[in-house]
Amino acid sequence: MVWLKFILCLVVILFAGTKLARYGDAIAEKTGLGRLWIGLVLLAIVTSTPELATGISAVALVKLPDLALGTLFGSCLFNLLILALLDVLYRHTPILSKASLGHMLSAGMGILLIALAAGSIFAGERFSGLTLGWVGIPSIIIFLLYLLGMWGIFHYERNRRPPSSLASPLQYGEDSMRGVWWKFTLAAAAVIGAGIWLAFVGDEIAETYDWSASLVGTLFLAVTTSMPELAVTVAALRLGAIDMAVANILGANMINIAKIIAIDPFYSEGPVLSSVSSTHLITAMVVIVMSLLVIVGLRFRQKRKTFIVISWYGLLLIGLYIFGAYAMFTSGIGMG
Repeated sequence: MVWLKFILCLVVILFAGTKLARYGDAIAEKTGLGRLWIGLVLLAIVTSTPELATGISAVALVKLPDLALGTLFGSCLFNLLILALLDVLYRHTPILSKASLGHMLSAGMGILLIALAAGSIFAGERFSGLTLGWVGIPSIIIFLLYLLGMWGIFHYERNRRPPSSLASPLQYGEDSMRGVWWKFTLAAAAVIGAGIWLAFVGDEIAETYDWSASLVGTLFLAVTTSMPELAVTVAALRLGAIDMAVANILGANMINIAKIIAIDPFYSEGPVLSSVSSTHLITAMVVIVMSLLVIVGLRFRQKRKTFIVISWYGLLLIGLYIFGAYAMFTSGIGMG
């Protein structure tokens, strides 16, 4: 029965995610904000909601901050793996060669945020007294830097967009703005609802098979909560909205780390970043290296794939994900 619920969640996410990408593309056209910005903010916020629900429940209900951070960091890990999948699905050229250079700012900001989180974890109890109320100061700094980074990326994109882009042929001219927003909201509600349900179903599966005795539960939750990103990103790629697809992944990673400020208040035993295992540093370092590979792939725009079906960075992203997942699995985080 639990696997039937799991499959049902995936079906809803796949269907609604496809619609979400289409209506997001329509909003990008009608508002003139561009696919990068819509993917970076609008789609990323929607698709990353399950990680927030899982993280809050992990610290508020079962008092396992390691499970919460493991889900967030593991989701960042899996999201970057999705870029390797996109590279395989996009047969023409390396996927990052067709994406905007503006994504380098998003990837760089993601590196900064997770590095700050890792630094706070490394400091451990030495930072435990740095609080505002019961929320850790590092969590607040990370969130403020996220807002500042989004403001900077928005202005960068607005200033660099050529006037000719505004005169491109309209794909959604027959759809009204109000109708598109309404349909987007419905699709977003379906993705969020199914995504949150999927996170709890994943937790139920982990308990059913006694996966809580190892990190398989955390890995499984990290993957299941990233299903909305996978569905929406692949759908965006099929629409030809490469920038929206890449931005959704990088935006979701930025938001995942910024969400720590929302999880922190629900953990009453101290700042959450000062209360988790240092083993998360391995995952953080792998995410940083994977993000650097994305920046390199964006900067050096190859015309052909290195290995026929996949680029060199795609292969390295897969290898690093396997390494990171193995490190999470053998660390013993979240053992109950």
